[in-house]
Amino acid sequence: MTLESPVLIRQATAADRDAIAELNTRLAWETEQLRLDPARIGAGVAAVLDGRAEAFYFVAEEGGAVVGQLMLTREWSDWRNGWFYWIQSVYVRETHRQRGVFRRLFHAATDWVRSQDDAVGVRLYVEEHNTPAMETYARLGLERTGYRVMEAAFRHQLVPES
Repeated sequence: MTLESPVLIRQATAADRDAIAELNTRLAWETEQLRLDPARIGAGVAAVLDGRAEAFYFVAEEGGAVVGQLMLTREWSDWRNGWFYWIQSVYVRETHRQRGVFRRLFHAATDWVRSQDDAVGVRLYVEEHNTPAMETYARLGLERTGYRVMEAAFRHQLVPES
């Protein structure tokens, strides 16, 4: 299936804050059945867009509306003397899935990463039961690694206390 109208892929601006926060909220619910605190996710997105976080978003826009997103963050690799860029917060509205939106976001992001002299690659993590996403990533050339992500979360609260 092809897109019905042109989709613009661009870096996000402050005007995209609410749309990105909404898509992140949808992402958390669809993938992990987590409810995000609207104030916290809004502030987190604003930190990226205001330049207070070392990250940035690419968005897909159709007809003036944000229909997809991904965020890039980076991690220094001392072994390779360069940056790995992490693809995070990937989401495409249901109405725009299977229409090439994510593929275009992915290529825009990886083209940008390749243009950085000190970049050594891209990585992403995916929820272990999200088979459709893993299949999509594999078709785009991403390979499963021998690493498993582990964490010690210090802020467990996802929704405001009642």
